[in-house]
Amino acid sequence: MNALARYARAEWGPLVSTLRDALAARRLRAVPLTLTAVCLTALLQYAQNRPWGYQFVQDIGSVRAEDPLWLALLRTPLSLFVPALDLPVWGALVQILLVLGVSEICLGRRRTLLVGYAATLAGTLYARVGIALGPGHPLGLPGSDAHVVDTGPSAAVVGLAVYVCWRYGAYVTAALVTALMGVELAVKDNLAGKEHLAAIAAVLVLCALRPPRHRRRGGGRSGPGGDPASGEKPPIQS
Repeated sequence: MNALARYARAEWGPLVSTLRDALAARRLRAVPLTLTAVCLTALLQYAQNRPWGYQFVQDIGSVRAEDPLWLALLRTPLSLFVPALDLPVWGALVQILLVLGVSEICLGRRRTLLVGYAATLAGTLYARVGIALGPGHPLGLPGSDAHVVDTGPSAAVVGLAVYVCWRYGAYVTAALVTALMGVELAVKDNLAGKEHLAAIAAVLVLCALRPPRHRRRGGGRSGPGGDPASGEKPPIQS
């Protein structure tokens, strides 16, 4: 049991410490972006399930690969907060509350938005590339996927989860998230599954451009206050 506890501290200790300190000091004031995103998602879900709101939500946040690229890029930011109609909305709300909340505390609001948007945009652009490659290519998609409505926070959530784990040294967890997305695609080969992997690929590029905040040094890691070698402060204090 002690070995398991040591592993858990090594894997998640810096991340948990950062979350605990931020929530103890500021409580809900530590996650204003997350709370706003949850409320916006709930509002858009309510609107798109009403006769008067469905088309409006489609016009401002619905993305399809068949759309002109400029229109898809214009709608992509808001598409993160439009829940998929064929999935329960509580799933999207829980994803946003947990993953976006952790990211906002650990990365700060600006970086959370940047990484989340980069992951979503990677999935959106991949759909166009995959359709152009065609179903005969290993990375290709069938032409029918051009008509699929592509909305929801899942690509951003997956990308943020991997990025936060990388930054805080939870490498096994990051690998596990990536592996689960691979299993998801193997079980159900669809547009969403491939977009999740495209999102992870884009985030891994971002990870390569920025070193982890917490590194193993002589069997330990730097504390939750930031990496002393870089002089960084935790986002919650900046």
